[in-house]
Amino acid sequence: MKIAVSACLLGHNCKYSGGNNRSQKVLDYIEGHEVIPVCPEVSGGMPVPRVPVELKDGKAINRDGEDVTEFFQSGVEKTMEKLNGETIDLAILQPRSPSCGCKQIYDGSFTKTLIEGKGMFAQALAAAGIPMMDGDDVPEK
Repeated sequence: MKIAVSACLLGHNCKYSGGNNRSQKVLDYIEGHEVIPVCPEVSGGMPVPRVPVELKDGKAINRDGEDVTEFFQSGVEKTMEKLNGETIDLAILQPRSPSCGCKQIYDGSFTKTLIEGKGMFAQALAAAGIPMMDGDDVPEK
C-alpha cells in the first residue's frame, strides 16, 4: 500500500510553529508501507516557522491579515504533481490544517473555532478521488 502522509505527522519540523506533530500511532500504522511525505505549505514556499494561517471565504489569510493564497495554491499544485503517476491508496493528513484538514478546519477568525470543511490540499485529494484519513482517526495497530 502506498500512503501519502503529512510530513509533520512523521516528525518533520515543517509546522507553522517550527515544530512537528509526530504521531507514534501514525508511524505504527504506516510501518511496512511505502510512504510519501507531503507538506504543501512548505512546497508552496512558506517559511518555517511562519505566521499561522486559516481559510476564510476560500482564501488563505494569515493572522496578520495577509493573503497567502498563492503560496497555498502553488503548494497544492506542486504536491499533486509529486503524487501524479503514483497510485496512492490513502492519505493520512494533519487534522484541522488549512492545507491538510480533511474533516474540520478553523473558521478564519483565529479564535480556535472549528467548522466542517477541508483544507486546500485535502480538497484537491478529494477531487482526485484519493481516500484520506485524519491523523487523529488512525486506528491503533
